[in-house]
Amino acid sequence: MTREEFEELVAEALDRIPPELTRLMDNVAVFVEDEPPADDPDLLGLYEGTPLTDRGEWYAGVLPDRITVYRGPTLRMCESREDVVAETEITVVHEIAHHFGIDDARLHELGYG
Repeated sequence: MTREEFEELVAEALDRIPPELTRLMDNVAVFVEDEPPADDPDLLGLYEGTPLTDRGEWYAGVLPDRITVYRGPTLRMCESREDVVAETEITVVHEIAHHFGIDDARLHELGYG
């Protein structure tokens, strides 16, 4: 799967997020990269920033939070295009949930671990 095709899958996954949630997202950008940092080669996605639940009066003039979805490990772990589509959606939801302050334990309970 080409990078462009994978980027389109990420965009489609973002489009499936309910509008009532996307309206609440604030100061966050989503990126696709081919590979994660060398110290975590199996990482599918990463949220970097300050969750909405942790922001206070001090939160102003900061760079956007960053969600990165990694193409390489996703393609290596999936056996079919359908698997890639499903895993990409799970990863996007997982990282957006971190933006909303939901931790990994809760995401695992919800099936997005």
